[in-house]
Amino acid sequence: MMLQMFKGKIHRATVTEANLNYVGSITIDADLLEAANILEGERVQIVNNNNGERLETYTIKGERGSGVICLNGAAARKTQVGDVVIIISYAWMTPEEAKNFKPSLAFPDENNLLNG
Repeated sequence: MMLQMFKGKIHRATVTEANLNYVGSITIDADLLEAANILEGERVQIVNNNNGERLETYTIKGERGSGVICLNGAAARKTQVGDVVIIISYAWMTPEEAKNFKPSLAFPDENNLLNG
């Protein structure tokens, strides 16, 4: 049996851009991706704290240290600049792997930067 488990999270990032005229995805500062153990191209769930929307898309690595959180394509209709979002990744694991796995958490500041 395989279990889908919480793998990594960027908690309470602020949307900096919403680009409807793009193919799709979410662009995320490379520092935040690394801190949350999320890879470029990985499927993520985005939870919008402002309006309750939940959506899934894939990640694009943004400029390191830029603080960028940009919803692209159709996802841009689900968010507005300034919305606070949680970005979550999951991974399939055996029950044995899941018992010892520790997810990675990133807590950006109001500028989507990591302090410390």
